[in-house]
Amino acid sequence: MREDAMDKTVPAKPIQPQRLSAAAKKLKQSIEAAMAGGGPDKIQAQKARGKFTARERVHYLLDEGSFQETDLLVRTRSHDFGLQEKAASGDGVITGFGTINGREVCVYSQDFTVLGGSLGLAHAEKICKIMDLAYDNRVPVIGLLDSGGARIQEGVDSLDGYAEIFFRNTRCSGVIPQISVILGPCAGGAVYSPALTDFVFMVEGISHMFVTGPDVVKAATGEEVSFDALGGCEAHAAKSGVCQFVAKSEPDCFRQVRELLAYLPQNRWEKAPRIANPDPVRRATPLLEKLCELDPRKPYRMHHIIWQVSDEHKFFEVQSAFAKNIITGFMRMGAEVVGVIANNPAHLAGALNIDASDKAARFIRLLNAFNIPIVTFVDVPGYWPGVHQEHGGIIRHGAKLLHAYAEATVPKISVILRKAYGGAYIAMSSKHLRGDFNFALPCAEIAVMGPQGAIEILYSRELANAKTPEDRTRLRDRLTSEYSEKFASPYQTASTGSIDEVIEPSQIRYKIIRGLRFLKDKRMPGQFENRGNIPL
Repeated sequence: MREDAMDKTVPAKPIQPQRLSAAAKKLKQSIEAAMAGGGPDKIQAQKARGKFTARERVHYLLDEGSFQETDLLVRTRSHDFGLQEKAASGDGVITGFGTINGREVCVYSQDFTVLGGSLGLAHAEKICKIMDLAYDNRVPVIGLLDSGGARIQEGVDSLDGYAEIFFRNTRCSGVIPQISVILGPCAGGAVYSPALTDFVFMVEGISHMFVTGPDVVKAATGEEVSFDALGGCEAHAAKSGVCQFVAKSEPDCFRQVRELLAYLPQNRWEKAPRIANPDPVRRATPLLEKLCELDPRKPYRMHHIIWQVSDEHKFFEVQSAFAKNIITGFMRMGAEVVGVIANNPAHLAGALNIDASDKAARFIRLLNAFNIPIVTFVDVPGYWPGVHQEHGGIIRHGAKLLHAYAEATVPKISVILRKAYGGAYIAMSSKHLRGDFNFALPCAEIAVMGPQGAIEILYSRELANAKTPEDRTRLRDRLTSEYSEKFASPYQTASTGSIDEVIEPSQIRYKIIRGLRFLKDKRMPGQFENRGNIPL
């Protein structure tokens, strides 16, 4: 064959598009109809409320192109009230799985454009099926809720559907992380599924949760209240404590969900993900030396302590608006995820009360369920006094915190920064609640009560017999100093073994990380019976 003939390029034949078979056309039409949800008018109404569609939410939340949908063509089996004509395929909820930061998750997203996102039997079965898939494959499950509640056209079947979801929430509790994102109304029995999950997110302006709405409240009690005041973000983030996170917008909410998952393991058989750590383990924290110069009665923000000791000064706070006298959240130390519990002297002097006890106890139980070590920063003057606290059950609620610390078998390290008095000293991860390493700063005061209060009781007669006010003041100062040295000194506590070491403030970060590395094999993930993370 001649060379010039070999060099000639033979033009490629154009690829003819294959004609779809009738079956393929029918499948394509069915998929397109199902993905259209409630149709253009309903979607436009959803947009007019400033809300994304259910499908858009899934794609904002998950890694691009990772979503695999399940049960797209499921329909309601009910024929009453013309449901077959009104309902669309999918029955008002999108279910499937995908990845977030490359890690598998299961997700369901209620579609308000289809029958108001109401929950019927098929709708509930889809949610249960994806929750079972998450449970069996040990991956987190995320619910995007936007629903008018139970579908009254299906009667008790819809209520039974909720019960099946609640059962699965309870079975998954403490086994896989469960996250609820409220992106519209969530009313009546529907609110109890989010309450059973580990974390609840809400978005300002569009999220509402309540057992009974404003109209029912007015009819039953005569109280007039708006949707926002009754069940909006502020009500549940700052007052009821139902919500852990509030976002300004839906994209901001999904960003927060993704960030939260970076601190959580996939399940109770794993540890939280470890990342590269550019922050030196031995980085000193000399700024914390100022703690020992502060008046014990002067407030300060505990956040500054946490930022100083954490990797790259990052802290992801949980439930920041509720019970501000105690701080909970996640940080990394030496590249490992730890959970933080800390008294906050800037609010109620950091004292423990009913809400703080509940908030901390539930967070501790979550950390214990998912193999996350607990670091506690202590600066607590005691329990907050008052008739409301006593009648509200501070004894019962305070016991929850004791129980949570005592039962936790993950590594536990505490640092007493300034003061730890009375029963609150015990409750904040003390040595005899089986803290692994308990440290104190040189300025710490550890006692049954504050030195000044103790002097007023122990030396009341001597103080009363002082000849002049000046003599009384000098006597009180001398006795307070002597009492502090003998009974409230960290060295006295260390001499009995209740404190393992008195440490320099600049060494807090290193001491904690060194302790955590020693304790890394204290408990193998999944080796203990799961007790779940009951809503406290």
